[in-house]
Amino acid sequence: MKQRHFITLITLSLLILAFVVAALFFETEKDHAQNKRATNNSDVLIRDYSVKAGDPSAKVTIVEFLDPACRTCAQFHPFVKQLMQHHPGKVNLVVRYLPFHKGSDQMVAILEAARKQNKFWEVLELMFDTQSQWTINHVAYPDVFWELIDRAGVDPERIKQDMRAPEIVQIIQQDLADGKFLGADKTPSFFVNGKPLRNFGFEQLEALVDSEVGANY
Repeated sequence: MKQRHFITLITLSLLILAFVVAALFFETEKDHAQNKRATNNSDVLIRDYSVKAGDPSAKVTIVEFLDPACRTCAQFHPFVKQLMQHHPGKVNLVVRYLPFHKGSDQMVAILEAARKQNKFWEVLELMFDTQSQWTINHVAYPDVFWELIDRAGVDPERIKQDMRAPEIVQIIQQDLADGKFLGADKTPSFFVNGKPLRNFGFEQLEALVDSEVGANY
């Protein structure tokens, strides 16, 4: 009886080990495929219309797919700015959109309209700073944000007109399609010089950026 029990335990242990190995292999292959797609499709990773910040000649580029209503995006925003400040002139940022939350597409439209007034970053900062006021249970309420937008120094009436532009819908659709192609299925999703952030976290992003800075400077 003891021998049979022992054999059963060994069999179960081997099955568990085989499952773990298979899972690790699958994740490795998934990461490799995602990395290859991003590296071989730079035109998909960064579009001509994409919002950019930092020195255009910087050799390290962070591409961030974000959602204005995403709490984690708001938490990462100051950290990303800190990374750029830590490497002055060496790191730039490209913003892409993945408006997964209900109502977020309208927030993106507001951002793109503010961009026409050269107020993109001011409005994005305001969105993240006041996110808890206009986002409830992961749903964005643009009408609430309209009561706050004056703080960004924009012309609200002009934004209401400009955000109806059909090209904004096209930008959102293209970013969603590119994000799906690149395997960006959550927000924020980061790519540094085409390399996806495999293990998500502040320290992991910092390590990836530092590694690319060290390799390119």
